[in-house]
Amino acid sequence: MQASNHRLRDMEQHHPLLSAGADVETGGLSSGVMVGSPHAGHTASNRTLWFIQDSCGMVCATMTWFLVLYAEFVVNFVMLLPAKSFWYTLLNGATFNSLAVLALASHLRTMLTDPGAVPKGNATKEYMESLQLKPGEVIYKCPKCCSIKPERAHHCSICKRCIRKMDHHCPWVNNCVGEKNQRYFVLFTMYISLISAHALGLSGMHFFTCIKAQWNECSEFSPGVSVLLLIFLCLEAVLFLTFTTVMFGTQIHSICNDETEIERLKNEKPTWERRMRWDGMKSVFGGPPSLLWCNPFTGLRLRRLLLLTHSRRAGSEFSV
Repeated sequence: MQASNHRLRDMEQHHPLLSAGADVETGGLSSGVMVGSPHAGHTASNRTLWFIQDSCGMVCATMTWFLVLYAEFVVNFVMLLPAKSFWYTLLNGATFNSLAVLALASHLRTMLTDPGAVPKGNATKEYMESLQLKPGEVIYKCPKCCSIKPERAHHCSICKRCIRKMDHHCPWVNNCVGEKNQRYFVLFTMYISLISAHALGLSGMHFFTCIKAQWNECSEFSPGVSVLLLIFLCLEAVLFLTFTTVMFGTQIHSICNDETEIERLKNEKPTWERRMRWDGMKSVFGGPPSLLWCNPFTGLRLRRLLLLTHSRRAGSEFSV
């Protein structure tokens, strides 16, 4: 396209001139659940409940919830409730269940938050002319979703969209990890690693206590069933603790170096001004360090969520 002396290149590699924060109200958010019209005075991302319709991702996300709820069942009904100490049950129960709720809330926020999708099909002649670029300037177009790629955006073949600051696509949260939901993914990995470590500690204490006493007095379940439930919980906790701890460390390292996993693997030279260490953390979690960084409910507007749910019942549109 040679309109107004500007060149539009169909390339997957990019060093575009658009800023990452540019919002374009053209087209709808595909691969998500559309609620209302994106032209109703709000940007498309504010009018959409994001959800990726990927069978593998939905199975993995369901498995994640099942495994967390299984851990809740074993910890509460096999180890804590039969314990003789009231304060031991109360303190460990409150801690474990609170962390589990925060982990599942972080998982939902990661899965249902638009990761930073670029509007689909905005690479039109009219939009190109509206950019008012200087003669000779070059912007880049994604040939797969026909959108103008902002800086640091990459195309996800599963989401079928270009995602700003895309780090990777995670099937366990059935979504890409990008500019707008990386915070919740970091919280998800942190809370899963914490409840995994807590479950391992409780399992060790339970084994030690039951070996000293009679197994029948340790649980309302039979000794054989209790041992099988605890062994499976320990295996699950070790796997989850290892995986999420590595992912948490990787994400923090990427944020502090202002470099996504894709950029690191592709060895892309930064063309942007890097936000290092605390500046990078502030840009992802928002504002100065505080306990709000650890709250996955921050920014969640219950009233708007209820309106979206009501609108969805009135008539929703699935777009892929």
